Amino acid sequence: MKGRYDFVAIGGGSAGFNAGRLAADLGMRVAIIDGARRLGGLCILRGCMPSKTLIYSGEVLHLARRGADFGLRVPGATADMGAMQARKRRIIGEFARHRVSQLKSGRFDLIRDTARFVDPNTVELGKGGQISAEHFLIGTGSKVSVPPVPGLAEAGFWTSDDVLELDFKPRSVVVLGGGIVACELAQFLRRVGTRVCLVQRSPDLLREHSPEASRVVRRAFEDEGIEVFTDTRVLGVRRASGRFTVSFKHMGRTIQRRADHLLNALGREPATSGLSLGSAAVRTAPNGRILTNRWQQTSAPHIYAAGDCCGPHEIVHIAVQQAELAARHAAGLKGLRPIGEATLLTVVFTDPQLGTIGWRERDLVAKGIKYASASYPFDDHGKSILMNATYGYVKVFASVDGGRILGAEIVGKDAGELIHCFSAPIAMGATVRDMLGAPWYHPTLAEIITYPLEELSLSTKAKPGTGR
Repeated sequence: MKGRYDFVAIGGGSAGFNAGRLAADLGMRVAIIDGARRLGGLCILRGCMPSKTLIYSGEVLHLARRGADFGLRVPGATADMGAMQARKRRIIGEFARHRVSQLKSGRFDLIRDTARFVDPNTVELGKGGQISAEHFLIGTGSKVSVPPVPGLAEAGFWTSDDVLELDFKPRSVVVLGGGIVACELAQFLRRVGTRVCLVQRSPDLLREHSPEASRVVRRAFEDEGIEVFTDTRVLGVRRASGRFTVSFKHMGRTIQRRADHLLNALGREPATSGLSLGSAAVRTAPNGRILTNRWQQTSAPHIYAAGDCCGPHEIVHIAVQQAELAARHAAGLKGLRPIGEATLLTVVFTDPQLGTIGWRERDLVAKGIKYASASYPFDDHGKSILMNATYGYVKVFASVDGGRILGAEIVGKDAGELIHCFSAPIAMGATVRDMLGAPWYHPTLAEIITYPLEELSLSTKAKPGTGR
């Protein structure tokens, strides 16, 4: 196969597909190259959508088992893992079929193959032939990393892919890691009836978030029966007679935990090793992450990267934003804005959920930005009390002069939905008084946001309508 294109996306997941779609809409001749066994990308097939489908089933089961707390009798609520998997496959199958139909729509050429660079403007296909282009977008995603823990690689382990395909209830699992994937899947496993021990290297779970938020999630985990160890050093993994033994240092002691299964959730790494990036003069960090500038350009300016392969955030909507920015930049559009940290939005789908938007408190401190903060707990809020959802708090950050919303952190029931109350205000440069001027219905979970806003309206020189 030979061909010359204006824009070629390597990888047909969220980044590659959206870059290719937009580039075609902007009038470029486009190809998307994807050699995966199944089309659809990580989010649809092995990430966001299957995990959240199963996590929600686990939440419904958890509520059913707590029926007595609500004056209900729900006898014998148990997980039917086969039925849960059948539901997940049905739902994910619909998403995947839609994505495949988009990829095969004819708006661009879809090439089912792998690719590696032979020079800055040419890739060689795995099945033979070459493709050249004026611009490339690398969107090859990430893969599970295997850190140098003694015995880990030899012992074998589950990855998130394996947990998302489980059609039986494991008796016991040790989870290595304390990030988003580790925490979400550890709680899911516990809720379907598995004995779970979570071992995290850092002092806190979800270390990218605040220690305060981490403590709330940890308390919820331990209340549900998950054994949590943080601030550890894993010494080794051993497998004998079909069982795993994990040894680790914790508070000066050597501790061992045994389980039928082991989940490696110690992180992911960019899937860039087979691209021959050196042939295209594309520089990477020591871990393989592609280095990009604010327009998503690599060290070869006509080659862009988006999503997990370049980071810095492994978040799907960020991957889409990066990909669309790259396509617009490649098309020569003017007036573009780079993706900034000031509107960064993240959600963790544990229970309680964790949502953040805008500047985090540690970033405000590090940058020397003067700010005021106020918080309010869920356990003193009417709607959350009647829902028996009292873990967590809402915390808001605002500028001292003017009261402009700088960021927010919510840990609690449906935090992933509630955090979006701040999306438009932050994007528009609104103040705490602007937000208080909006109607807030009672009794709702959302009205809890008004309490820290009211406090901030008094502690800052808040003005309405200050804009950006």
